[in-house]
Amino acid sequence: MTEILITGNHGQLGRAIQRLGAARRLSVSGSDIDTLDITSAAQVEEWVGAYKPRTLINCAAFTAVDDCEEQEALAEAINGTAVGHLAAACRRHKTRLIHVSTDYVFNGTGSQPYLESDELGPASAYGRTKLIGEEMAAQAPGHLIVRTAWLYGRGGRNFVEAIRGQIEGGAEELRVVADQRGCPTFCDDLATAMLDLAESDAEGVVHVVNSGETTWYGFASEVARILGSSIPILPVGTEAYPRPAPRPAYSVLDINRLHTILGRPMPSWQDALARYMDDSCAG
Repeated sequence: MTEILITGNHGQLGRAIQRLGAARRLSVSGSDIDTLDITSAAQVEEWVGAYKPRTLINCAAFTAVDDCEEQEALAEAINGTAVGHLAAACRRHKTRLIHVSTDYVFNGTGSQPYLESDELGPASAYGRTKLIGEEMAAQAPGHLIVRTAWLYGRGGRNFVEAIRGQIEGGAEELRVVADQRGCPTFCDDLATAMLDLAESDAEGVVHVVNSGETTWYGFASEVARILGSSIPILPVGTEAYPRPAPRPAYSVLDINRLHTILGRPMPSWQDALARYMDDSCAG
């Protein structure tokens, strides 16, 4: 029997879970949009039924936040309704569902780290559709919903590589938003925590991000420091980069429940970034 089955296994998080799961000698398989349409209940049922996994980890999502504003129906089909198909298949095949969600389910106007139990109130189409996904995931017995934020990892586009690319491309200066605060999270650390959670009896909602908090400006400044760059980085307000979807001003997630479950803290975001950049520079 397959121990772990992954949707969205071509993404940065899916790749990390598959790689780290294999390193633990777990039987891990997965599919992505090229081989599985999760908006099709029939395809989902056939897929889960063929593998009968112990755990299904849903990393598939429509994550283009601005595009969700214009294509909310499509975003809801992928981020919401499709999760219901996964939950139904998990019920039928006695599979545990672990669903990846987001800080965007909060309204982003807080001033202290959000607890799992805090009031939800998404301000964007992306957040609304991801909240529907949480509601769908909760229909699966023994479900676990993992909320995370500000992801970066190997094998895809992310904020770190965007900043690195500008610096190494010879940019004279960078202008980076300094009034949005959150928790940069390395996919390898998130994947490690999720694999540990899969072995636990934890249910419900758990926040999983690297420890500490910063702004996009602080994040970019640390990337430049690690690269040994003296490029001027100018802090700007959100209004400098108008976008279709509103961004949360504050989306720091409290991870005390995770610490209690795992019996250990998450690495700091600075430590995680240094490891990611050391590995990606070496590779």
